[in-house]
Amino acid sequence: MQFRASDKPSECGRHDLRDLRAPPRRSHLWGVPETSGHLRGEGIVRADLLVGCNRNREQKDALMAMKNIEERFNQNYRYPWTFLNDEPFSDDFKVQTSRIASGEVKYGLIPHNEWSVPDFIDTDKFHEKLKEFEAKKILYGGSESYRHMCRYNSGFFFESDLLKDYDWYWRVEPSTGFYCDQLYDPFTFMRENNKRYSFVMTLYEYRSTIETLWQATREFVKEHPDYVADDNSAGFIVDGYSGKHSLQSKDFNLCHFWSNFEIADLNLWRSKEYREYFDYLDKKGGFFYERWGDAPVHSIAAALFLKKDQIHFWHDMGYRHPPYERCPTDEESHDSVRCMCPFDKAKSFDFDGYSCQKRWWKFHGQNDEGKPIPKYKIPDF
Repeated sequence: MQFRASDKPSECGRHDLRDLRAPPRRSHLWGVPETSGHLRGEGIVRADLLVGCNRNREQKDALMAMKNIEERFNQNYRYPWTFLNDEPFSDDFKVQTSRIASGEVKYGLIPHNEWSVPDFIDTDKFHEKLKEFEAKKILYGGSESYRHMCRYNSGFFFESDLLKDYDWYWRVEPSTGFYCDQLYDPFTFMRENNKRYSFVMTLYEYRSTIETLWQATREFVKEHPDYVADDNSAGFIVDGYSGKHSLQSKDFNLCHFWSNFEIADLNLWRSKEYREYFDYLDKKGGFFYERWGDAPVHSIAAALFLKKDQIHFWHDMGYRHPPYERCPTDEESHDSVRCMCPFDKAKSFDFDGYSCQKRWWKFHGQNDEGKPIPKYKIPDF
C-alpha cells in the first residue's frame, strides 16, 4: 500500500506543508535526484517518525532533534512525523514543528486511561513507594509522570489511532542528535533483512528500579514457554543461558537496549505474545511500586520473543543522547565526511565500561571492536 499525505486535515491536527509531487531536485547530501520514486522506499514501507510523550516546554529541544534528522535523513524521504502528548500541544509548537518537517505532521492526545494510575494499583502503597525511592535518590524515583511515560511506552503507544496504518516507527526524542548522514532507508533495510527491532546503544539498567521485573518475566515464560523463540537472544541478557529451562535459574544481567532510539516493527508490540506479556507485568504493579522502564521491558521481550538475527545493531549510525554518545569506528565513515563526531572514536560509548556493546558483539561472535561486521542487503537509496 502506498503512503500519501492526506489532502484533508484530521481532528488530531494534521498538517501537510509539502507537495510530494514537486519537481525533482538535487539532494545536497548525496547527489541523488529526489524524485517521487525515491521517496519512502518507493511507497512500499508504511513507516513513521515518532516523537512520543513530548512536552510543549521541550519545544526547542524537539525542534533541534527534528532539524538534525531531517537534514541527515528525512529530507530525502519525507516520512511523516507523529507527536504524542498527555496534554494538548500549543499552536506555536504545531507551527514550528510543521515548518521543519518535510512530510506530514500529526499531533495526538494520549487518552487519560493510558496516562493515569489504574484501578488495580494501591494508591497509598504507590505514594509511599514514591517517597521511598526519592529518599534513596533513585533516578526519577519520586516522579509519577516518569512512571506514566514508561508504562505508556511499554504498553500503549503502538495502539494510537495515529499509528494504526503504520507498520514501522523510528523513535526520536528531544535533546538527541545524529552525527552521520543516513545514506539509505533504514525502514526498507529492516524489512528486506527480516529485522524487527533495532538499537544504537545498549547499557546496564539500575537494579534498584526493576527489583522484581525478572521474577515476573520468569513466571510469565513458565506459563508460556512456547512464546520464547528457539534461536533467541536470551544469551545476551542472561549470563550462562543454556536453553529455555535455564531462564528459571539464571538472573537478568541488566543489559538492555536504550529505547530513546528505536527503529522497530510496530506489529512486534501488537503481537499476542507481547500484549499478554505487558498485561501480565502491568497487573504486577511494578511500573508504579518500582520504576520499571520501557527500555528493559522492550529489551527482554525482543530478546526472548524474536530470533537473534531479527535484532539489529546500527554500527554505522552516530548518535547522542545525554550523557552518552557513540560514533562508527570504521575509517570510511569519517574519511568520506559522512560522519562528523566531536570526539575521538576511541571515546565512543561502545567502549565505555557502562556499555553492554562488547557483550552484544561477543554474543554474535565478533571481537571487542565489533569485527567482522555482518553482511547485509543494503537498499539502493
